[in-house]
Amino acid sequence: MARCGANAFVGAFCVGLALSAPAVFAQEYPVRPVRVVVAFAPGGGTDIVARSLSARLTARFGQQFVVDNRPGGGGVTGIELVARAQPDGHTLLIVSSSFAANAALRKTSYDPIDGFQPISLLSRQALLVLVHPSVPVNNVKELIAFAKAKPGALSYGSSGNGGIQHLATEMFKSMANVDIVHVPYKGTAPALTDLMAAQIQMSMLSIVATLSQVRSGKLKGLAVSSINRADAAPEIPTVAEAGVPGYSFYGWYCLLAPAKTPRNIVSALNAGVVSAMQSPEMRDRLAADGSTVVGSSADELGAHIRAEIAKLSQLVTDAKIRVEDAR
Repeated sequence: MARCGANAFVGAFCVGLALSAPAVFAQEYPVRPVRVVVAFAPGGGTDIVARSLSARLTARFGQQFVVDNRPGGGGVTGIELVARAQPDGHTLLIVSSSFAANAALRKTSYDPIDGFQPISLLSRQALLVLVHPSVPVNNVKELIAFAKAKPGALSYGSSGNGGIQHLATEMFKSMANVDIVHVPYKGTAPALTDLMAAQIQMSMLSIVATLSQVRSGKLKGLAVSSINRADAAPEIPTVAEAGVPGYSFYGWYCLLAPAKTPRNIVSALNAGVVSAMQSPEMRDRLAADGSTVVGSSADELGAHIRAEIAKLSQLVTDAKIRVEDAR
């Protein structure tokens, strides 16, 4: 009887260990430093978000979250690296809204939906509708009226073909039914320089990169692209308020892992990311860059990516944006 009782005790103990194993494994993650791949060069918006977040995840998990910049191919080099990585939570990817734009513009070597495990939508950033002071308009309705009266007379600059600024302005043109000529540049800085020199008349650029020029009177800021007014400039109306009902366009950043990453690791990462994004320090850091903190669930991010790809794919079709123009 005693032996039977002992065996029963050992059996119960082993069952208890088996039942608690997932919790133990979840607590052990991560077991080594985590590589956070950024598919662009250091210093850009994606890199800033990645470094701020990685520092807080390092403090939370007790392992180093190390940013690894892998620029090349318009972000494809870094994205492919993570798509092929082991799905153990030790290789992650932070991408911008260009991830959805690439998927809308061309067939990619990776599956943008099923090839990755969503973790969390990190933040959003509005664009600002800008015109040179020489353009005789002071709001979006006047801009639309001017463009309709003189089709093709206005030109707008973007950071390049197929980029978010290009797509955001093409959506504006489509919804407002106006003809404004696109002038692509190799980055935001040269587009902004030519706008201030009146070589082009209009742009939709990052609010943080241009608000000081608006405040100094060097440019006119007509509207923000977001659903709600920007905290950084609450006096500036949204595009929807100002004359194009239903218009909404954001730049955004998110955290992804390789497909088939275990659910317990996804849950641990999501909890850590949401906590980090809600910290006052993170909110203040991103607010300084004109961003609004989000911190979503994994499922919400998955739905967001699918919706963004569908929206931009429709825009590419409607605006007849050719794939070869987006290289």
